[in-house]
This record gives sequence, structure tokens and C-alpha cells, in this order.
Amino acid sequence: MKIAYFDCFSGASGDMILASMIDAGLGLERLKHELEKLHLTDYDLQAQKVARKGIAGSHVTVTVGDRHHHHHEKRSLNDIKIIIERSDLEESVKVKALQVFTRLAEAEAKVHDISVEEVHFHEVGAMDAIIDVVGSVAGLAILGIRKVYCSALNLGGGHVKCAHGILPVPAPASAELAKGKPVYSHGAEGELLTPTGAAILTTLSSYFGPIPRMTVEEIGYGAGKSDFCVPNLLRLVIGQSAAQAGECHTEQVAVIETNIDDMNPQIYDYLIQRILEKGALDVFLVPTQMKKNRPGTLLTVICSPDAVGEFSNFLMRETTSLGVRWRIDHRIITDRHIREIDTRYGRMRFKVATVAGKVVNVSAEYEDCKRLAIEKGVPLKEVMEAARVTAVRSMEQWNDLSRDPHENQ
Repeated sequence: MKIAYFDCFSGASGDMILASMIDAGLGLERLKHELEKLHLTDYDLQAQKVARKGIAGSHVTVTVGDRHHHHHEKRSLNDIKIIIERSDLEESVKVKALQVFTRLAEAEAKVHDISVEEVHFHEVGAMDAIIDVVGSVAGLAILGIRKVYCSALNLGGGHVKCAHGILPVPAPASAELAKGKPVYSHGAEGELLTPTGAAILTTLSSYFGPIPRMTVEEIGYGAGKSDFCVPNLLRLVIGQSAAQAGECHTEQVAVIETNIDDMNPQIYDYLIQRILEKGALDVFLVPTQMKKNRPGTLLTVICSPDAVGEFSNFLMRETTSLGVRWRIDHRIITDRHIREIDTRYGRMRFKVATVAGKVVNVSAEYEDCKRLAIEKGVPLKEVMEAARVTAVRSMEQWNDLSRDPHENQ
């Protein structure tokens, strides 16, 4: 599986992300052809080789015409949505680009205490940011990147001048977007992580930390505009992921735990339902022996790293706990999707798990089994057995269809 790792030793911006991909082999003309699908005019995208502290890299420049600046000085999120949705880009590129801009708008709305609809992008809403965001998403697709990883984020320090005046570094929107991610400040006074760069990396990356095990194929450096005491470059490493865990995927999750020994056990049913509704990946209870020999319960919530604050606050409000522990863990997962299949008792949803393109598990959704048992007036165990038979048959058929026709010849 082809993966990309962004090494943000000098932060990141939208143009640095785009430049790092060009420096790593993304053809400029191929990228321009893809960006033409936005149907935007009055701009020009250029790339040139530069050096930062003796290290060669690429720098991109988006030049916007005076007519565009005059008529489109600001854009709302809805304006950007219309541009992207009406484009001829691949649907997956549209979805990810909109996710980036939506996260950016939500961050701006929060720091300025306004609604998302009221957000009008200044630095990030202009033509160059649309090109940076869409170009970055499309560029990863062109390069065949299936998984994006990222280092801890170097924020920089000091102050930065923007449309709202003089702001501390990191800018409030950048700080909001970096919540739940590992960050630090070292090596330079100035804005190293911009809101656009933060939005792109925190939306597209599934892991933040040291470089994962991989076979390196290409390395590119994207140069920023400024010249700091450290090389103002973003390093992009592209390669094949190690055949670890049978070619399953590794991602970061947050694990939140708390021990409880003085709460009405009836509350746990309510807690589990609410936690899952709020988007947790999993929640479970483990009986424990507490101090003073009291029986207790270990409540564990698994969620995305950027949701630690939300779930921690929820547990403080809704339980008798006086504190929680949390950590970042790595989990290995298969590719999975939901597919509807006809069974003896009716149509139901199945979870389909694949590894390296091969179906390894098919599991019926319990709620669908329960619904059909009630509708048909038959025992639940019979519906579940019919689902199991259907799952086995479907898995065999799908794997037969995906097998190399020249295999074993």
C-alpha cells in the first residue's frame, strides 16, 4: 500500500504541502489539468526550484489576476461548496476537499464566536487557498496515496499579522485545528503552521507521530515563503507500507479510562448509549477490585484523538468520577464497508472486512437480524443462522471473483 508521511519539522502551509508533492514527482501540468476541472479562471500556478539553508526544494506560487481580487475578495463556506460541487473533480476529491474547508470554517467560527454561515474567509478563502486545498487532495490521489501520516506539528512562536490584526502564534484557528494532535514549538519565531496547512493535515492524516515502517520511494521538499533560522521546508516521504499485520492498516486512537465504585449501575446503560451516539469507536465495562476491597467498574472509551476533550468532559458531568486517564494507542484494522445482501428472511446489512483486497470476514448487523425476526415472527436464532450461511456463501463468491485468473495455472 502506497503511503505518504509529512515531516513538519518547520510547520506546514497549504502551498508547502502542494510544493512538497510536486518536488516528490507530482507533475505540474498533470496537476494543472486536474485543477481545470474547478472551472476557475484568472489565476496561474507556477513551481520553481529553490533552496532553504542549503537544502533544495520546490516553491509554488498562485498568481491571482486583479479582476478576481476585485470581485472575489472574500468567500463564504457556501461559495466554496458551490465551486467544488459544480466541478468535474472525482467525487472522492470533492468530499475530502469539502471536509478540509468545513473543518476550517468550524474552527474560524469557534474562535470568533460566530456561526459557520457567517464565516468569510480572508487569507484562506481566496483563490490561492482553494488551489492549495483542492490541489493537495487531488495531488495525493494522482500519486496513488492510500494513507496519509504526519509528524508532530511545529507551531512556531511570536506573533503574526493578519486580517484581524496582530495575533499570537499559533493563530487561533491553527490552534483550534491542532487540538488533540501532538504539537511543539522549536527553532523559529514566526508562524510555521498556518490555518490552511493545519486544516489539510489534520483532516487527511490518520496518524500523528514518528515515521511509520515503510520502504521509501520518493522524498520531496516544499518550501515556504519566509526564511527562518531553520530550513523553512516541509518534507514529504512517499513509499510502500511495511507488510506489517498482514497488510492491515494502522491508525491512532485515544483511549479514555476511569475507575468507578460509587455509582448506581443503572446509569451505565444510559452512558453507553450516549457515548456511542456521540461518535465513540467503542465503549466497554470491566469489573475491577478497588481500594478498600470495594468492587468497581473500569469504564473505557475509545475515540478519535481530537475527541478526547469532549468525551472527558462528558464523563466528568455524567458519572461520579473525579478524574480520567487518557493515552494515544495504535490499532490495526481491516478495510471495511457495509453491503446489503438478500437472505432467506429478507434484505439486511452486513459488515464486510477485507485485507489486501481479499474478503476475510462478513458479519450481519444484529439490529437487522432482530428487526427481521420480529417482522417475520420467527426465532431470532433462525434469522442469525440464515445470515451466517449467507455470509459464508457471499465471502466465497467474492473471493472467487477477485482471484487472479492466472493463479495456479
